[in-house]
Amino acid sequence: MIRIGIYGYGNLGRGIECALKQADDMELVAVFTRRSPDSVKILTEGVPVLHTSCAESMKDKIDVLVLCGGSATDLPEQTPALSLSFNVIDSFDTHAKIPEHFKNVDENAKKSGKVAVISSGWDPGMFSLMRLMSGAILPCGSDYTFWGKGVSQGHSDAIRRIDGVLDARQYTIPIDAALEAVRSGSNPALSTREKHKRECYVVAKEGADLKKIENEIIAMPNYFADYDTTVHFISMEELKKEHSSLPHGGFVIRSGKTGWQNENSHIVEYSLKLDSNPEFTASVIVAYARAVARLSSEGASGCKTVFDIPPAYLSPLSAEELRKNLL
Repeated sequence: MIRIGIYGYGNLGRGIECALKQADDMELVAVFTRRSPDSVKILTEGVPVLHTSCAESMKDKIDVLVLCGGSATDLPEQTPALSLSFNVIDSFDTHAKIPEHFKNVDENAKKSGKVAVISSGWDPGMFSLMRLMSGAILPCGSDYTFWGKGVSQGHSDAIRRIDGVLDARQYTIPIDAALEAVRSGSNPALSTREKHKRECYVVAKEGADLKKIENEIIAMPNYFADYDTTVHFISMEELKKEHSSLPHGGFVIRSGKTGWQNENSHIVEYSLKLDSNPEFTASVIVAYARAVARLSSEGASGCKTVFDIPPAYLSPLSAEELRKNLL
């Protein structure tokens, strides 16, 4: 059995716990939280909930530690630090900062002889693989990625970190005209702003400066600055009533040409429609946690991404079973 620890128990941490229930070769051995452990109730009976300060004492009892913090401020600190003691996996999703995050984690994981996988999930993650594969197959073409309509966990978390914000939901919405143009095969040149818009629903603390919060959201680099962004201030009651679910999804499309004179056109499209963004993300992470354990057992070390991991390492099936049933 692969022994799993969960570091952080919010929506993603709970999703990891649910995904582990479906993994017969994995078991949850501990949950770590920054909150008072007595205040955190998990679903799995008999598993201890401990403060994050106790994680080090459990390092010999955990094969893979799953990090469920946010990309804005948690994971840039937590993943490098914890990779000094654990095999780790995260879902860091600030695309522009992935190279920097990889470098920081790789240095520590190599120093400790541990395996770390960063940026696992569906984008970055599954969508990244689709972009790689379709680009390799259709080198004469263009990639397009559309997200939504859905709730972005990372962007919602980034808003919640703003002073004066109690809670928030951020919806990423594809612009229909751009999506239709891509599917037509016309290979349009689209700016970031032309592909998506962002809609934010924010619960502010009493007396907070709403204009300041709005300006900080709209100007936030790597999250909102490159998009047309609308901010709505609502009550906590309205947020819970109208925005409590966490759906998401999206499309990766490759439009390409083949033939001696590029006379034939092709569209490759991969799509997801998700009832629960955190639960699906968690399911991807758990599959890659299996790969982390296998790589570690083979003596690997350092930081890896989805590009570096053989697909067979994700599956509980043997190589023989995969060839027989799936190839």
